[in-house]
Amino acid sequence: MYLCYIDESGTADIPGSTSHYVLAGLSIPYSNWKNQDKEIEQLKGKYDLQDAELHTGWMLRRYKEESTIPNFVKLSSIERRSKVTQLRKAELLRLQKIGGSPYRQVKKNFAHTDAYIHLTYQERVQVVMEVATRVSRWGNARLFAECVDKIFFDPVRTGKTVAEQSFEQVVTRFEHYLQIIGANDPIPQLCYGLLIHDNNETVAKRHTALMKDYHKKGTSYLSLERTVETPLFVNSQLTSMVQIVDLCAYGLRRYLENGEEDIFNLVLKRADRNKGVLVGIRHYTDPSCTCRICSERRTLPMVIQTGLPLPTEQPNSI
Repeated sequence: MYLCYIDESGTADIPGSTSHYVLAGLSIPYSNWKNQDKEIEQLKGKYDLQDAELHTGWMLRRYKEESTIPNFVKLSSIERRSKVTQLRKAELLRLQKIGGSPYRQVKKNFAHTDAYIHLTYQERVQVVMEVATRVSRWGNARLFAECVDKIFFDPVRTGKTVAEQSFEQVVTRFEHYLQIIGANDPIPQLCYGLLIHDNNETVAKRHTALMKDYHKKGTSYLSLERTVETPLFVNSQLTSMVQIVDLCAYGLRRYLENGEEDIFNLVLKRADRNKGVLVGIRHYTDPSCTCRICSERRTLPMVIQTGLPLPTEQPNSI
């Protein structure tokens, strides 16, 4: 049995607040889940984050309190948290008197970053990079992702929303991976997969309905033979593996939007490949794109094992 954890980075709305939307899935054999989950939990404990959710986007923001508190780097974790909390309380009280959206937004930002305020910016970067490095070494893990450049996405032409296309692509690639390893496994009846998704009520309803349809009719590319059930939806705060795929999706998006390579170079090592050629990740964009994802996918031969359309065809090919 293979567990495929799914999460997103960016907004699927057009235009939304990001130029790209990335949906990623990280597959690991169920027999390795416990050890790899324990590995991440131990790393989190090293930074006093054992009860925290690793949300990469919020961790890698700069917190202004760090620059306003004297000798912040030299303070203990307890002292840092105490002083940052004090400043944040004062700021919320000030904004509360004004009211309106600034207060609500700042309160939201503080809630998202509260778990990390005892760490310096460099320490937060270090946590993220250590986690990405660990994941890059998981030889049994496979990363699947659809990275949509929304400038080039036409829902009328595709007949799908950004989110629907992305989900279908990730499911299709995971299913095809299972079919290949199942055909080569001496005990093929063990090669089945289950999707595990970060919990969101709206997404849960939509993806459950899509999976029921895929089980009846197949995706646009193949029938589901080895992906079982509809996705399980879990609280990402309590599930380290969903937090890991959040990091993967973030790394892919930041590379495509800003050229940031540190996380990307590590997570790309886990991308599914066919005979050394990248097949698990696609960048849906202008055909002339020269990013590493597009460049590596263009090396696909005209006839490949997957039998699926080439990425150099129309952008909505798999």
